[in-house]
Amino acid sequence: MSNSYDWIDKAIATIEKANWYRSTRIAHPSMLMFASNNYLGLAQDRRLINAAIAATQKYGTGTTGSRLVSGHLEIHDRLEQAIANLKGTESALVFSSGYLANLGTISALVGTRDLILADAFNHSSLKQGGILSGAKVTEYSHGSYIDLEQKLKQNRHNYRRCLITTDTVFSMDGDICPLKEIISLAEQYNGMILVDEAHGTGVFGDRGGGVVSTLGVNYPLIQVGTLSKALGSLGGYVAGSAKLIEFLKNRASTWIYTTGLSPADTAAAVKAIEILQIEPQRRQDLWRNISLLKKSLSELRLNVIPSASQILAVAGGNTKQTLAIANYLKAQNIFAPAIRPPTVPTSRIRLTLTSNHTADQIYTLVDTLQAAIDRLN
Repeated sequence: MSNSYDWIDKAIATIEKANWYRSTRIAHPSMLMFASNNYLGLAQDRRLINAAIAATQKYGTGTTGSRLVSGHLEIHDRLEQAIANLKGTESALVFSSGYLANLGTISALVGTRDLILADAFNHSSLKQGGILSGAKVTEYSHGSYIDLEQKLKQNRHNYRRCLITTDTVFSMDGDICPLKEIISLAEQYNGMILVDEAHGTGVFGDRGGGVVSTLGVNYPLIQVGTLSKALGSLGGYVAGSAKLIEFLKNRASTWIYTTGLSPADTAAAVKAIEILQIEPQRRQDLWRNISLLKKSLSELRLNVIPSASQILAVAGGNTKQTLAIANYLKAQNIFAPAIRPPTVPTSRIRLTLTSNHTADQIYTLVDTLQAAIDRLN
């Protein structure tokens, strides 16, 4: 008798044949980690741990309800005020993850009569938010404000609202969007802009406010981000005008119908933002490490994808070759994964830096990476 789930075996076999098969790997503490988004080393900071413990003792392990019913705590207000201050906005709203923040915000802002213009390399959450909204989604060439303008000319007049979506720091290549040019086009074509600052928050700006803060723009942006990377906790946020946040509280289904962020995660994020303000050396150490790794990679003439951030990608050839490099690194006790299609157009070794890396660790990575590539020749 036919089994209704037999197709899953065939689907997995197809994934394996394409070298796209993925599985979880334990990141042992003993390994030299170059795949973490813990950019400022805060995830292991004792002050965040103590704040999480204290909040758990006061409020319990979970909020046990949605924010509009029984899950709203005083500490949520404190975190949202801290985020708004960090991002330079009137207000902010905390979600249970950055993915949920994008899904809920995009689907609340636009619908079937509207247009989304999205960078082709946007994060999955931005893409899925567009699909969920029911709006017409048109991608423009990655980082190309010229193509964006062409798409606006061709399509904007046919739709009620227009939303432009883009990462500020792109998670796979580490490059930065042309935000000022995008703002200029939005002003010209009456468009809203949603930027995802997941990899910018905490890293860019004199206070860690992100790429938007660095550029000093004053356009009414919708800023989405995460608490789970440089801030060392878990959760997501939207920062913007007070009326935007009030609207989302009434229309963003992924906030309305989701249990509120746990007390421990909320308190840890509050403490992380406090530390950002008093310890700028964390960002300085991170950028020093970025410069050192870039210089070391350039001296070895490795094929590095151009980056302006803490994310650097080294092209390793085809998928099979890239996997071989990643496996060699792992055998040498270095955690730096191969990123493959369909996540990215071409395979690469994705490297991320933190403020805690030492110069010797960076030199070890570069030497081992070169040895891995030499083995393929």
